[in-house]
Amino acid sequence: MLEKMLKWDRDTFVYLNGLGIERYDVFWATVTNISTWIPLFILFLILFYLKFSKKEAFYKFLTVLGLAIFITVITHLTKISVARLRPNNTEEINTLIRILKTPTDYSFFSGHASSSFSITMLVFLFLRQKVKWAILFFIWPILFAMSRIYVGVHFPIDIIVGMVVGLLSGWLFYWLYQRFIAPYSTSVHP
Repeated sequence: MLEKMLKWDRDTFVYLNGLGIERYDVFWATVTNISTWIPLFILFLILFYLKFSKKEAFYKFLTVLGLAIFITVITHLTKISVARLRPNNTEEINTLIRILKTPTDYSFFSGHASSSFSITMLVFLFLRQKVKWAILFFIWPILFAMSRIYVGVHFPIDIIVGMVVGLLSGWLFYWLYQRFIAPYSTSVHP
């Protein structure tokens, strides 16, 4: 079963990566770069301060920051524990694929997928009742995660697991916020 799943993963990656067109390389290389998305992070912060009191916005921001640290640690520990080579470092396929990035660390699971989906989920849950178009935030993690296949550095299973871990982590931090932080962030003290 695992063998079949890994074969599907490899074959699907080679197929999807092979759909890449050279004239779109700059676009996908830009999309996959975290600094490209800094304006989106600034927008999230601005929306927090526009839609909530300063105190509540600050606590929400700290919760997002805590989530970012948590997801980075979980992703790193998983990568070094599983030690799965990235497609660009896998000898049996690296001559068959388009490679635009060449990281040397491990592949499973995608930190781009886990971090972007976790942060987006948490921000969405915080803002969904205040910003009608908040669902559009998910365009970012979808493009961000897809770019990792295009540039040749993640298998589909890396992306799927990263997405699931990210969504669940975002939901967990929302629950923790509601349970332990919200009562203090919205209360008025003399």
